[in-house]
Amino acid sequence: MAENHNRTAPCHTERVVGGTTVVEMRGDIDILTTPQLSARLDALTAGRSPDLVVDLRPVAFLDCSALRLLCRVRNRVMARQGRLRLVADTSRLLRILRPTGLAGVFEMHQELPAVLFGARHHDSVHHDSASATAG
Repeated sequence: MAENHNRTAPCHTERVVGGTTVVEMRGDIDILTTPQLSARLDALTAGRSPDLVVDLRPVAFLDCSALRLLCRVRNRVMARQGRLRLVADTSRLLRILRPTGLAGVFEMHQELPAVLFGARHHDSVHHDSASATAG
């Protein structure tokens, strides 16, 4: 029996803008999809002083495993004296973050250009890989 799921498969694109790695995530981020995203985000935050922007605006669905992934990425970035910013429909994301007590934990923005303008004033060391320029 084939099951019909109305799921949007996760995917992401990466680009580097002024030393900041911008990851745009799309689709559903849930318990089935976070392992593959986690491996890529681990690689992007492995260096010293990572400067990472995660654009969640195109994400259709987030569950608690997605929140755990974002917290893990934040902890990795902070431990390496880096910076993590989330770009999202703030009201939608806050509806998820408030009940968990995470509303004040992340640096959040509603639009990408504002984030990148701020990134130009933040020096960071970033090691690019060939796949980091996909998109």
